[in-house]
Amino acid sequence: MPQKYFIETFGCQMNVHDSERLAGLLDQAGYEASSTATDADLIVINTCSVRERAEDRLYTELGMVPTNANGKRPVVAVTGCVAQQEGAELLRRGQRVDVVIGTQALTRLPDLVKNVEISRSEKIDINPYDNVSFPFNVTKRSDPVRASVTIIEGCNDFCAFCVVPYTRGHERMRASTEILKEVRLAASQGHREIHLLGQIVNHYMAPDRDGCDFAELLRLVHEVPGVDRIRFSSPHPRHVTQRMIAAMQELPKVCRHLHLPVQSGSSRVLSRMRRRHSRDDYLQLVDKIRAAMPNIALSTDMIVGFPGETERDFEDTMSLTRAVGYGSMFSFKYSERPNTLAAARLVDDVPAAAKTQRIVALQELQKSIQTELHQQRVGTEPEVLVDSVSRKRQSDLAGRTSENTVVNFQAAPEFLGQLVRVKITNSGPFSLHGRLLQSPTDQA
Repeated sequence: MPQKYFIETFGCQMNVHDSERLAGLLDQAGYEASSTATDADLIVINTCSVRERAEDRLYTELGMVPTNANGKRPVVAVTGCVAQQEGAELLRRGQRVDVVIGTQALTRLPDLVKNVEISRSEKIDINPYDNVSFPFNVTKRSDPVRASVTIIEGCNDFCAFCVVPYTRGHERMRASTEILKEVRLAASQGHREIHLLGQIVNHYMAPDRDGCDFAELLRLVHEVPGVDRIRFSSPHPRHVTQRMIAAMQELPKVCRHLHLPVQSGSSRVLSRMRRRHSRDDYLQLVDKIRAAMPNIALSTDMIVGFPGETERDFEDTMSLTRAVGYGSMFSFKYSERPNTLAAARLVDDVPAAAKTQRIVALQELQKSIQTELHQQRVGTEPEVLVDSVSRKRQSDLAGRTSENTVVNFQAAPEFLGQLVRVKITNSGPFSLHGRLLQSPTDQA
């Protein structure tokens, strides 16, 4: 009987995709996926270190590792950003940790686990590797509709608050031929939406094709048969070029949604964050994007309570949020991350109570903006890519508009994976509800 594995994933979309890769590697090595940790011979915890809470969660999970169905303690492997950051310290602190694999050594998981099973000795690999290739047709995709495809690993920007350059390494571009090969395979397997991933995805320059920047890559992916939608995350405002805007405007498969992280509405705080753009730079960019695509939906990341942030700085964040009118926002209280420039050079001097007060105020504002924007969609008839059963009602389906808004509606399960037209009948702050208007487009 094959040994079973269970993967627990924390963090961003890139971590989710890394777990898909790890699952494929383990399947190839002869393991079998388990739906629960209690039935597993191997537990893989894929970690995130962007925020302190995610890191603390790892140690909580380690304390809850169960004895498996055979009465034995499973082999426990920790990978991802916390593994890269902490290294051997995880073996010391986590008494149940057997394997530690950094972000650049994922392909070594089966071999290191095998070594542990033979000798029960602790194994670790957090070495940096420049090779960003991954075995072809190994990834075990968890989403039948969307396929994530990594185009860049690592980051060279070193924003003051961010631990990613220290955990994901320096920026490494994946060959365009390898990217397109993976996109074609995903499309041939029925994945209708392609999600291009990178720490700064729009900084892409192909190492194997002269002049192929991110805009050109969008055009190449757009040409792949079977691809209906293209999304990407996360771009940096500094690297949004006119070529990129033109590509988004001209290519109908590229979704009318742009995640544009700003982090703060205060130029003074942005300078302390080493974002290399001002408030005015950002607002001018927003105007340029909306001039080309008036109906585009923008989303962002925002940090409150960064060292030195004053009430005036926070009001700048609030006023920028009102001015842009984001369709959605990921907002966080600042927490000091190890090895970052902010941890080394700045004092975390904003009181915890002030951080909490500010995040509540910002989230309430954003909720009101989303509520108003969604109310404006009532009566419209957007095209929706159906991707899941609704979280609200098991009898309903859910999908996303091109603008990345969730729409719930009543429909039969066979509509999953199809592009359909839905009339929006009512709205809430976080999603829309509608009525199916047509049969799936590929059956019409």
